[in-house]
Amino acid sequence: MNTNVQLPVRVAVIGAGLMGREVASAFGRWFALLDCPVKPELVGVCDVSAGALDWFRQAPGVRYFETDHRALLAHPDIDVVYVAVPHHLHEEIYLDVLRAGKDLLAEKPFGINLAAATKIRDEAQRLQRFVRVSSEFPFLPAVQRIIALARAGNIGRPLSARCAFLHCSDLDPQKPANWKRQNKFCGEAGVMNDLGMHVAHVPLRLGWNPTSVFARLQKVYLTRPDGKGGQVNCDTWDNASLFCSAQIGGESIPLTLEMKRLAPTETNTWELELLGTDSGARYSTKEPKTLWLYHRGKDQWWQKTDLGFAMPFKTITGGIFEPGFPDILMQMWAAYLAERAGLLGERFGCATPDEAVTQHKIWAAALASHSSQRAVVP
Repeated sequence: MNTNVQLPVRVAVIGAGLMGREVASAFGRWFALLDCPVKPELVGVCDVSAGALDWFRQAPGVRYFETDHRALLAHPDIDVVYVAVPHHLHEEIYLDVLRAGKDLLAEKPFGINLAAATKIRDEAQRLQRFVRVSSEFPFLPAVQRIIALARAGNIGRPLSARCAFLHCSDLDPQKPANWKRQNKFCGEAGVMNDLGMHVAHVPLRLGWNPTSVFARLQKVYLTRPDGKGGQVNCDTWDNASLFCSAQIGGESIPLTLEMKRLAPTETNTWELELLGTDSGARYSTKEPKTLWLYHRGKDQWWQKTDLGFAMPFKTITGGIFEPGFPDILMQMWAAYLAERAGLLGERFGCATPDEAVTQHKIWAAALASHSSQRAVVP
């Protein structure tokens, strides 16, 4: 596509940490996209730490450097705001963004709990603002293939589905605590709030809505170093395994959702598996370009396919290469901006506010299930 006809969109970032910098980096290499109809322009950044803003001074086009998000939102020449802040701040800042007349790409979990998520969604609907929620992994080529396989309905009778996001960094008991280890900042759902949108996005988009949830939750390290020579209490859930029933292909099928901060050997592993009587698929980011497919014949076997760089939005990158997180982050933003402009077409879209609210219903059911030791209807 001729980049001269791309529609410009002025974007600001609230939260100058890791994800804010990743977004700025993605915009800086936007010219690598060949067929995205929209071009973002990063014009402003906000963080309560003035020093955190300095990194963004090297980003071309940024003209607003604020330490108060309300001051940033007061600028009329901002169309879209991306917000990456601790979960307990979501409700206030997201509502301020919407009421300032801006569209929003929100970080997960879209509020600290179900009540907050519902309030944000309802306000976005009332104000008719375009809102989506961050979730990058569905834009990987192998995941796109599994989504297409599921939608085609060619797997025979469905047998099971599983999606997981696994980390291992918290296995070290001497790792200092951060805000994600305390309910007052992260939310009672703990690891489900932190990692859950990544796990729920594809199942919910495919219509695999859990009809019951049985949860096993774990709190492993109840205290951690505070980084100042003392200890701090850690009251969030570290690991969550949810054993659900969901309607897939008209049948009630086991659906497993796993979110773990203490998963040995897993640095940042996202996995998806769908099995049926005739075929199925399996993918893990441990093998970033490899899709496993099985087919039923006289024998059953797994077929390994290397997919290369087959992304939803075409890029200059050669097809033999494998994508990484910066690539799928850019693809997610391309999907957000294209859908906002009404130009997404048949491509996969970002997580919606309704899906974000539904995931909170699932996490609430999981908390109730673990407490009662029985299956709970979301």
